[in-house]
Amino acid sequence: MEDEPFMGSEALAAGSLTRHDLRTKYRAIHQDVYIPAGAELSPVLRAKACWLRSRRRGVLVGFSASALHGSRWIDSRRAAEISDSNRRPTPGVIARACVTEADEMCRKAGMAVTTPARTALDLLCWYPTDVAVTAVDALARATRLKIADVELLAELHRGRRGISRARVALDLVDSGAESPKETWLRLVIVRAGFPRPQTQIPVHNEYGVLIAELDMGYEDLKIAFEYEGAHHRVDRRQRDRDIRRFEDRAELGWLVVRFTSEDTAGTVMRRVAAALARRQ
Repeated sequence: MEDEPFMGSEALAAGSLTRHDLRTKYRAIHQDVYIPAGAELSPVLRAKACWLRSRRRGVLVGFSASALHGSRWIDSRRAAEISDSNRRPTPGVIARACVTEADEMCRKAGMAVTTPARTALDLLCWYPTDVAVTAVDALARATRLKIADVELLAELHRGRRGISRARVALDLVDSGAESPKETWLRLVIVRAGFPRPQTQIPVHNEYGVLIAELDMGYEDLKIAFEYEGAHHRVDRRQRDRDIRRFEDRAELGWLVVRFTSEDTAGTVMRRVAAALARRQ
């Protein structure tokens, strides 16, 4: 069975497991849905188990659909989301009452899931702006999601609850974010009234060789903003690479402002303002 969820009744009927095996080597995550006793509950595993719980009739939506489309940074503790007629309260499951058109669904690993565009619209309608934008940034990076497709769906569902908030949030989405903290940094900059930064800016040396891609910044002013996670500080080899990259970019005239978890929204605004002032 590896780490895949399965229906216990089907395994017993097929003779692939005994009742003793089921009791001792596996654990039930939902009624008649089992996973190996030591399996880690990832977002994808939760989604697959939730779909089996629906007796393969549901449509995975929201964060579960996003996980199956390859999105990263989804909290493994987050409940699975499904559009299902069985909306009985169940731990670890959010059952949605969704109307989903045929062209808003696709198949992933044999399971019905909402398309990236419909998934994005759902997330933007259901969740607070910062949560939704972070999730859709990750979805856009993992797929070939086109903002225009989400805008079209928003127009088709214009009477839907939450659609006004979704339209505003959609304008903040950027597939260039490589982590939730990069999304956070970009949103702080935009909300402070600064020009919207470009993401994933390529930097070439004097020979035209690509030497770096900057998290975000203003290419015309040669100002870059980079968010450095913990691995940049604790990994010596990464730290050495960062030092060399910093020196290379400085030699090419770039002003690089580096942010960490110690920075608050207030310090971000002050440091961005200072960088822009230096380029005046």
